[in-house]
Amino acid sequence: MSRVRQLMDGVLDATVVPGYSRIGYEIRSRSSDWESLPAGMVSGRVMVVTGATSGLGSATARRLRRLGATLVLVGRDRERTEAARESLLEEIPGPAPVDVVLADMAEPSQVRDAARSLASLPRLDVLVHNAGALSKQRVVNSGGLESTLASQVVGPFIMTTMLSDVLARDRARVVTVSSGGMYAASLPDMGVDEPAPLRPGGYDGTRQYATAKRMQVTLNELWAAHSPSVHFAAMHPGWADTPGVRSSLPGFARVTGPFLRDAEQGADTIVWLGVTELANLGASGGFWSDRSRRPIHRLGSTRSSDDPQRRRALWEWCEREATRVP
Repeated sequence: MSRVRQLMDGVLDATVVPGYSRIGYEIRSRSSDWESLPAGMVSGRVMVVTGATSGLGSATARRLRRLGATLVLVGRDRERTEAARESLLEEIPGPAPVDVVLADMAEPSQVRDAARSLASLPRLDVLVHNAGALSKQRVVNSGGLESTLASQVVGPFIMTTMLSDVLARDRARVVTVSSGGMYAASLPDMGVDEPAPLRPGGYDGTRQYATAKRMQVTLNELWAAHSPSVHFAAMHPGWADTPGVRSSLPGFARVTGPFLRDAEQGADTIVWLGVTELANLGASGGFWSDRSRRPIHRLGSTRSSDDPQRRRALWEWCEREATRVP
C-alpha cells in the first residue's frame, strides 16, 4: 500500500462515517493496488458459508461461486437454503457443485450434526462464520442460552472445535464476520457467577450484539494461537444495506440509507480473506475491513477490559457451553 493510500485509509477509518459507508469502500477500491479477483481463481477449493440465504452471506456465496469455489451453504431453514442453492446454480452456471447442510447455529446439537457432515468433505479450504442477527427481544435456545451468544459465539466455537483436525489437515482459513459495533463493547468477564451478557434483566439487543461481536474478535485471536496450522481472520463489513440491518435497525437504515454499502461491497473483504494469497494476510488472528488490517480497540475502556484473565475466562466458558447438552 502506498504512503498516500495509507494516509487516506487511516483518515477514512478514524472518521468512521465516511470510512464505514459506501464512500470509504468506493475510494479504497479504486486504488491501483486493489487486487483484482479473476473468475475461476479458486476452482477446486471447497468453501463453507453459514447464514448464506440473504444479506452478506448470500453476497459472499455468489462472489465465491463466480470465482469457481465449490460451496456448502449452511442454513437453518430447509426451504430458504435450498432456494438459495437453486438461485446460485441458475444465476451463475458452472460445473462446481453447491451443497446444503442444515443447522440452526444457535442449537448446539444441530451444529454438531452439521460439523460431522462437513468433516466428511474430501477437503475444506475456507469456513466463513457469518450466521447471526441482532434480536431486539431476548430469545433463548433449547438449552436456555440467550440466542445471540448461542448463534454467534458458542455455535461457531463448537463448529470450529469439531472441524479443527480437518481445518489443520487442509491448512484452511476461518473467516468470522464481526461488526464495527464491537468497538463500543468491552470484553465481559465470563468467569463470574452471573456474567452480564447472561442476565435476563435489562436486555438490550444492540448492546448484546456488540458484545457478541467483541467476543468473536477476541476468540479469533485466541484461535490463532491455539491452532497455528489454520489461518484465522475476523472482519467488519462497514455499514451495509442488508435485510438484517433494515429489520433490526430501521431508524439507522432510514437515516444512513443513501450512504449504506450494498451487500456485495460489504462482503468484499470476506471473499478476499478467503481467496487472496496467504502472503497478503500476514500473521493469523487479524481483524480486517476493506482489505486492511485494523486495530481491535479504539476506546481506552474496551482496551482495559481485554486482559488475559477475561480472555481465559471467555475460552473456558465457550468450552463448557460446547460440551453442554443439548
